Amino acid sequence: MARINLPPLTRSLLASLVVFTLLNFILRPVPNWVEKVEKPLTSVGNGVPYLAIVPGVSAIYPWVFALATVVEQNVLGLVVTGLTIFYGGRYLERAWGSTEFTKFILFVAMIPNVLSFLLYVFGYLLSKNAAALTTTISGGIAIQAGFLVSFKQLVPEHTVAIAKGLIRMRVKHFPAIFLLANTISGIALGTETAMFLAWFGFFTAWVYLRFYRVSPSLSSAATGDGSVIKGDASDTFAFAHFFPEPIQTPVGKVADQVYNTLVSLRVCSPFSAEDIDAGNEQASARAEGGLPSIMNPNSRGGKGGATRAEAERRRALALKALDQRLHAATARGQAPATAAPAGPAPSMLGETNYEPERHDEPANPAS
Repeated sequence: MARINLPPLTRSLLASLVVFTLLNFILRPVPNWVEKVEKPLTSVGNGVPYLAIVPGVSAIYPWVFALATVVEQNVLGLVVTGLTIFYGGRYLERAWGSTEFTKFILFVAMIPNVLSFLLYVFGYLLSKNAAALTTTISGGIAIQAGFLVSFKQLVPEHTVAIAKGLIRMRVKHFPAIFLLANTISGIALGTETAMFLAWFGFFTAWVYLRFYRVSPSLSSAATGDGSVIKGDASDTFAFAHFFPEPIQTPVGKVADQVYNTLVSLRVCSPFSAEDIDAGNEQASARAEGGLPSIMNPNSRGGKGGATRAEAERRRALALKALDQRLHAATARGQAPATAAPAGPAPSMLGETNYEPERHDEPANPAS
């Protein structure tokens, strides 16, 4: 049986998910268990206030804003979040490295939890509905949304086959479908907490990756200059491109207005033309390959730059060897007497076959 190799943070997240979910199940109030015993797979119930976020009391347990992400309230949530971390976590941790992946998880786990907590507190202040203070906020919905945003950035054109190929869908469509499903469920089925976490997780991941994450430049891998890029200014990672084409134009106009407002308030820095060009080049470099397959356990992330560097190195060596052979042939006098008069040295980017030109045939400038 093949041994499953998981990166360290992904392994720790999976272990934490199982341990704290079971601990929450054991310690949550007995009346809730008696009430919800008939639906153990999907029921939410009351979370333990020092493991999950309960707006009325969680202010005295500040660690829950990070811990609640790995506390699921039912078996279905445990399975879905576990699969998300197993496949998505090991892919992103290998592609980014453990340090960058840790930063991403902290942002996408804590900020949506804090925003959801504040939303319920303000909801109580406005409505005086005590149920807002006893709502349980926990689970991995936010990191699921964050992972989908990350996949949209890394492998947007990757196609995933579902149900033995009956359903085929590109990764770039997953975030919009995820948000739509959680929005419909929140309105129709009353799972508004999951809806809030999904939207907050989506926005947090996109803002972090779009404006703040520092990553090495893939296009500079061959030169080894060690340049880095802050954020992702590529056109394909713009906010409007997360939505279907018919609504991209109006969404883009609204997003531009918000962006201009934030720039005027100095919340974020405007992208220069160089930033946009670098972002587009980075996206093109990722699209050329070298990133591991999401579902392939034997793939190794972070090899895109190395693959490009190796290809550039081999190409440079081949052109250099060709150039040396041309000069050696000329030095030994092997060129025919009818060869073209001496001129500039042959370009290393020109034709790879050395065929001296004849006097009666004009040179082809396109060769």
